[in-house]
Amino acid sequence: MADLRLGPLLRYADHSSATVWVEASRPCTAEVRGAHGAHGTSRTFQIAGHHYALIEVTGLAPGTSQAYEVFLDGTRAWPPPDSRFPPSEIRTPAVDAPVRVTFGSCHWAASPDGGEDPVGPDALATLAARMTADPDAPRPDVLLLLGDQVYADEVSEATRRWLAARRDLRDPPGDEVADYEEYTRLYYESWLAPGVRWLLSTVPSCMIFDDHDVIDDWNTSAAWLADMRATPWWRERLLSGLMSYWVHQHLGNLSPAELAADPLYAAVRRSPDGTDALRAFACRADADPASVRWSYRRDFGRVRLLMVDTRAARVLDEERRAMLDPAEAAWLRTQTLTGAGSYDHLLVGTSLPWLLPHLVHDAEAWDAALCRGERGARWARFGEDLRRRADLEHWAAFPASFDALAELVREAGSGPGAPATVCVLSGDVHHAYVAEPTWSEGVPDARVVQLTCSPVHNSVPLWIRLGFRFGWSAPARALGRWIAGHGGVQRPAVEWRRTGGPWFGNQLMTLTLRGRSASLRLERARARRGGAGPRLRTVMESELAP
Repeated sequence: MADLRLGPLLRYADHSSATVWVEASRPCTAEVRGAHGAHGTSRTFQIAGHHYALIEVTGLAPGTSQAYEVFLDGTRAWPPPDSRFPPSEIRTPAVDAPVRVTFGSCHWAASPDGGEDPVGPDALATLAARMTADPDAPRPDVLLLLGDQVYADEVSEATRRWLAARRDLRDPPGDEVADYEEYTRLYYESWLAPGVRWLLSTVPSCMIFDDHDVIDDWNTSAAWLADMRATPWWRERLLSGLMSYWVHQHLGNLSPAELAADPLYAAVRRSPDGTDALRAFACRADADPASVRWSYRRDFGRVRLLMVDTRAARVLDEERRAMLDPAEAAWLRTQTLTGAGSYDHLLVGTSLPWLLPHLVHDAEAWDAALCRGERGARWARFGEDLRRRADLEHWAAFPASFDALAELVREAGSGPGAPATVCVLSGDVHHAYVAEPTWSEGVPDARVVQLTCSPVHNSVPLWIRLGFRFGWSAPARALGRWIAGHGGVQRPAVEWRRTGGPWFGNQLMTLTLRGRSASLRLERARARRGGAGPRLRTVMESELAP
């Protein structure tokens, strides 16, 4: 008999259909049955000895909610008989209803035994607890996970022990993930925690990778990549990372129509074992990153979401250095401007913040100039070493891409059909803040904001907290301009200021979008005394567009 190993995850959901992702213990037919007639079924496909299904569910109607169950070969596998959570539901949006978008990044696995958590309460699990305690309270319509869903290079102690029982950790890559099977362990650890598992079963989710899904500072530079390719373990690590991402995260980002048109998905489902087909795809993605698109678009009524790959789509040659390759940049521009006037809010999901503390921005732009050779070969070597040590590889480290995004945002937010808001949603930097750009001319009609929220479940050392606080200060801004001057760096295309934060802790931001109005809330997971479970405490609320 087949057992449910992981999931269900409710991924895509629109007015009339949804997809539910599961992993089973053996080949089987996976089925979703809704309480009011919703239904879907799919045969599992096999990757590296694991069995998965992405079930398209139909029979849904706008503005309705149906509890659902998962069956494997006709036997109920979800919900568990002893579950303390309410039934998992598929809720479809009503036409013209508000859209609540909850987002964050950087989810390190929780303590598997429920013991004391070294990095504090998990914001996702805390959200699940609140939804369970008050089922009628407003809940997210979609959960955006903006990178670092798993940490391939920073495993928990429990996973380290598991790796040590599997292989000799004295051999590289040591206590980091080495292959596909070890990646599956990360997803089990992260997604089987009861609260997180239930939350992902009942709130639709959109995901994109960041560096730790593969390795810290993935694709920092051409020199970095050459050094990694020279190691004996890198190729298997990268291919396994891309393969596991495609299975666990990317497939669920796609609509049923996109899945039906995807030749790789068709090939994997046709084959008794899709491992070779998926590995060949990962090899192509490694050899020619521009041949594969991980970015995608989702529309929620009159809210447009563009989730942008800022890791695999990079151009690393120092003379042509870009955050997005030309085809990816053209895709982003087309998706932003096509149908202008047909959406009230534009959300650009990029794991890496566009607008950083001024000192950090100037340091990254200065370092990029050094690496281009603006101050000679010796300074270029220094710049490359500093870039790797200090993680100087955000949008600011790709100055032309930074300016191009600024222009695209300005253009998208201007004119008679402009949306009410353009929100750049990011994570990565283990704190939260709000920043707003200003243009000296061609000022957009839309309210433009950088919204950064991180981590969902991780920590940040005190010295980094102090550094980020200083990075926004007036003295830091003056220091940054002096540093940038050393590299001959021109001033960026926009100016910006911090209008909220920085805030630290395990946290989530929620945008509530009603017509052309938009409000923002930041909530932090806080432990409570006396044995009571953690709760989400509101840190900030503001109106972005009244």
